[in-house]
Amino acid sequence: MELEELRVYKQSMELGDQVWGIVEQWDWFAKDTVGKQLVRSVDSVAANLSEGFGRYHYRETINFGYYSRGSLYETKTWLTKAHNRKLMSDEMFEESTKEIKDIGIRLNNYIASLRKNIAKS
Repeated sequence: MELEELRVYKQSMELGDQVWGIVEQWDWFAKDTVGKQLVRSVDSVAANLSEGFGRYHYRETINFGYYSRGSLYETKTWLTKAHNRKLMSDEMFEESTKEIKDIGIRLNNYIASLRKNIAKS
């Protein structure tokens, strides 16, 4: 299996692109404060999945899955701050929050499948 075949990876890449598109429209101050943090956290979700996938050891891959999950929840916090500060519409916020929830479920399932592989070996 290739990294690009993992649905959770594809979804996290798509969410990163969506967030980038949102942040691009903000003024300088919003981009420099909330925007940078938001983009870094959302990009870290896919980046940690990539790094873990490249390790070829289940335990390390699981650890990077946990880092990815942490970045996902950090992203949720920054999206909430952006929404509370009127930087994004209710619709954008709800759509992004729904996507985060779905990615979180897929990420937990991915981690659980890796744990099963450890148990088999």
